[in-house]
Amino acid sequence: MLRQLEWRVRHAVENMLSGEYRSTFRGRGMEFDQVVRYEFGDDVRDIDWNVTARLGEPYRKKFVEEREVTLLVVFEDSPSLHFGSGAESKREALMELAGLVMLLGAVNRDRVGFVHAAPGGNLFREPIRGRGAILHLAATLLARPAPAATDRAPELPWRFLARAAPKHSVLLWLGDFPPRTEPEGWAVMQRRYQTMGFRVDDPWERALPTQESFAAYDPAAGRLVTLEGSAAERAAHATWRAQREAAWRALFPDALSRLVVGTGENRLDALVKFFHARMRSGSRR
Repeated sequence: MLRQLEWRVRHAVENMLSGEYRSTFRGRGMEFDQVVRYEFGDDVRDIDWNVTARLGEPYRKKFVEEREVTLLVVFEDSPSLHFGSGAESKREALMELAGLVMLLGAVNRDRVGFVHAAPGGNLFREPIRGRGAILHLAATLLARPAPAATDRAPELPWRFLARAAPKHSVLLWLGDFPPRTEPEGWAVMQRRYQTMGFRVDDPWERALPTQESFAAYDPAAGRLVTLEGSAAERAAHATWRAQREAAWRALFPDALSRLVVGTGENRLDALVKFFHARMRSGSRR
């Protein structure tokens, strides 16, 4: 499966992303270098107004260009990912999405690592470089056993994550993202890393089935439930969706830092569109 995914990723990088994928993370660079004289065409946002006022002519801040991307994939493996109203569960789709992103990093010669957060404990693999090494890393993540439906949701090791990768790395959080409060220390993580969130939605999460009565297994509650399609149930579903979206947007306020893919959608196509949108936004800046 990984070999097939790698072929698709290589095709996407060579034919659809046009080698510009790397610029979607670097932007203008993160580390301050020095103050230099402003020249026509430079970004006005970099002007150092204090130096400009002191010297009487415009000067700007110069930043060190980021020459290597470090990607840390954080996979929050909660029992609710077992849910799937069709042929594929949310977990299967999210795992494929994680594998695609890791292979994208391998093709682009980035450093890639992961944290698999599960009810039974967490597994960390530090960021490494090299196609073969990252393929092995992706295989390790995809082979991780799924949590039991009766397990509790995992606890993400936020204090550890704050030191797991170099400053300004890309932290990609993949999970179910139920309605919940913002994790303690999340603001610190956003300052340290470039944070992004990827989520997979089942069709039933977007809209309940139209039939009046149906049964479904709820992995979060650990039991079989029967829904009758009442107005009250649909109103509760709409409220849950609104709360979930509000919490999702609070974690990732920038629309270009979050991606939602349906279980029936092509994950690689969604990734390509996501990175194209980031590239277009960067060119406008």
